[in-house]
Amino acid sequence: MGQKSRAVAGGLLALALAGAGAAPAVAGNGQGQGADRAPTKAPAKTKAVDFAGTVALSNCSGSVVRMPKSKAGDPALVLTNGHCLETGFPGAGEVIVDQPSTRTFKLLDAKANDVATLKASKVSYTTMTDTDITLYRLTQSYGDITKKYGIKPLELEDDHPVKGRAITVVSGYWKKTYSCDIDGFVYRMKEGEWTWKDSVRYTPACQTIGGTSGSPVIDHKTGKVTAVNNTGNEDGERCTLNNPCEIDRKGRVTVRQGINYAQQTYGIVPCVGKGSKIDLGRKGCKLPRPTATR
Repeated sequence: MGQKSRAVAGGLLALALAGAGAAPAVAGNGQGQGADRAPTKAPAKTKAVDFAGTVALSNCSGSVVRMPKSKAGDPALVLTNGHCLETGFPGAGEVIVDQPSTRTFKLLDAKANDVATLKASKVSYTTMTDTDITLYRLTQSYGDITKKYGIKPLELEDDHPVKGRAITVVSGYWKKTYSCDIDGFVYRMKEGEWTWKDSVRYTPACQTIGGTSGSPVIDHKTGKVTAVNNTGNEDGERCTLNNPCEIDRKGRVTVRQGINYAQQTYGIVPCVGKGSKIDLGRKGCKLPRPTATR
């Protein structure tokens, strides 16, 4: 989370834990389950990736995101990492829903200029169990943001990421991008007390750093958000904070120093209903639920 909290950087836990003890993707100095799928044929053209719709948090990066069926009048949502939560890292097994928040976010335009300050009304959902995500509900709608600032939200992809696909990690915190490919998927990834499922592994070119935690990962072919950047192995240690390890179906552990990772986001889509409401009981929603409702 260091990245994340590394602030920002690469690993979720590394980032978060490293910095504020509870914010894996915290900003720093800027340095840091499914089977693999075969890449599809490259398109003739790819959609340009810029900073429009990304946001900068106090310790991480993020983005204003919409679901494929979101309406202009729906309250806007901001996506970042669970370890970027302002109250500290959620514990293993912890899920928080509908928690009041007044957190603010700097909204960026295509050229990474700050164009507005957005404000949350609540934390709609956050966890570091199975995945590493926080969804903030804003006081403004998607339509409000587009009309006032000319910025459209980023759309979440509703299908599994594709191995070999070209991607760009867009950090609103550092106003910097990192481009590489999806190297593959990790059955289980463990960092400290947290375990994530089906994590995305980047090829070595994406050398994300602390503060990049929570950055949207954009698929070049679709132009949509396919994952959220969250961690990386900084020191070559095994399964420790800021040093996530990979665990396969047979329990074998692999450590890849200098490699960074993200968490898939397509699983969020089925859990968001009308009015941007998080509904963990919706058909197809498999996000972890609060203990009392499991």
